[in-house]
Amino acid sequence: MSNEKKPDFSDVQSAVQSTEQVKPDFSDVQSKVTSTETIAGAAAGEQTYTVERGDNLSKIAKHFYGKQDWKRIFDANRDQLSDPDRIQPGQVLKIPARED
Repeated sequence: MSNEKKPDFSDVQSAVQSTEQVKPDFSDVQSKVTSTETIAGAAAGEQTYTVERGDNLSKIAKHFYGKQDWKRIFDANRDQLSDPDRIQPGQVLKIPARED
């Protein structure tokens, strides 16, 4: 028999941690966005209109005002329009309130 001392493992502790993460289940989440804020500071009575293919400011003005007062729409949208003849489908234009 040998007089070698056996290792003392009495203070050894262990822990197990998993690297696997539980992924959250978002399958029943629904989304809805609403806002009470008007688009780009639109004044009371203003509406918006989404430009469609074939539209021009005169046509849009005639629809909303009954006359081709396109300059009012152009002026209200100078933040996104630099040329009244260059509107694009999908653009959302502010339509100022009708002046009666």
